[in-house]
Amino acid sequence: MALFTYRLILLLLLPLVLLLALLRSINHPAYRKRLGERLGFIPRHFKPKGIVIHAASVGEVLALKPFIEQCLVDFAQYSITVTTFTPTGSAQVQKLFGDKVQHCYIPLDIWPCSYLFLRRLQPKALVMMETELWPNLIDQATRAQTKLLLVNGRISNKSLPRYQKLSALISPCLKQFDQVLAQSEDNAERLVKLGASPTSCSSAGNLKYDLTLGRDIKSKQKHLAELLPNNRPIWLLASSHSGDEELILSSYQTIKSKLPNCLLIIVPRHPERFDNVAKIISQHQFSCQRRSTNEKVSEETQVWLMDSLGELMAVLGLTDVVTMGGTFSNIGGHNPLEPALFKKPVIVGNDMSNFTEVYQQLKSIGGIVTLPKYSDSNSLKQALAEKVTTLIQNPESAQTLGENAYKVVLQNQGATQRCINVLTQLLNR
Repeated sequence: MALFTYRLILLLLLPLVLLLALLRSINHPAYRKRLGERLGFIPRHFKPKGIVIHAASVGEVLALKPFIEQCLVDFAQYSITVTTFTPTGSAQVQKLFGDKVQHCYIPLDIWPCSYLFLRRLQPKALVMMETELWPNLIDQATRAQTKLLLVNGRISNKSLPRYQKLSALISPCLKQFDQVLAQSEDNAERLVKLGASPTSCSSAGNLKYDLTLGRDIKSKQKHLAELLPNNRPIWLLASSHSGDEELILSSYQTIKSKLPNCLLIIVPRHPERFDNVAKIISQHQFSCQRRSTNEKVSEETQVWLMDSLGELMAVLGLTDVVTMGGTFSNIGGHNPLEPALFKKPVIVGNDMSNFTEVYQQLKSIGGIVTLPKYSDSNSLKQALAEKVTTLIQNPESAQTLGENAYKVVLQNQGATQRCINVLTQLLNR
């Protein structure tokens, strides 16, 4: 009954959804392109009866990269279709895999759209990630006898009550998965509470630990190294959100009193914010150079704005200290394992709810620096400036932090192969 109501409501809202998409495309034209795919009209040349892997956006695409690469090897007899929801995720898929995979947007979770999508692709298996639970698509795939696998499943303690309020819809959806592979035992327990079958839900580890430095990253890193100065300390703000830049730029003003030669690099999380971030930097009266100019960073440049896609991993290895964006508000943070792969010291705010288990492991081994929640912003700015300055001035302490974080990465790898093994079993049934 809940699914029927859900379908009916979304079907009635379809005109409004399309209108909102068109309105959003005024400022973000990418949302207007390939609108047919969101309605379920998949390119005719796509080969059916393969494996569909859904990665919502850039972060998920990067986390699934080793898994997708292994699928291309182990399941060469099947076409591999990678779907995303965001244009930035789409660009990342095309950049990483080109024509090695079929790529399109996942359709809106509305009955006619998902019906057209499934009828065209007729997938043997559908792989979803983390909390990507699309009730209508999952139900229709089950009826079509498609094997369903959820990888890297996670539900935080913070979000569990919200999902429980939708249990009439979420619980049947989780039960339809043939296998649910969670990031950890705690996540597996929470997923079972939400409705996943105890016999088909288990922990396989976190795919985000299986980071690798491929040739594409090394090639980008070499190019970026030629643009960056080799005689200046570098502080990087990774995956910044609204509010992060103001905090970091205010702290940077203090840092420059002790480290006048320090270069700040800012990598916004969303490309639609590039121009706005450039304005914020200008308002703080710092000289800014944009990555898109593809010019060598001058000695006069104080802030380098990375207004490009898919280069965060490459620039991480060229910095001295990394601060993760989205950790000073209610965003929940971003993947601290990426700088850990390069043995870089990482500073975060008090909100790492998206990476609770990862954060706890890093914290327990002394592989991350956490700033507490302060009652006033000035105290936070001062504390951040002091931490960054201390780490840059004490390279041995910074190195110890980075090496401890790298140990956590090495100790937890292997989730990709475990997920591949389960998918193999499902396809052989």
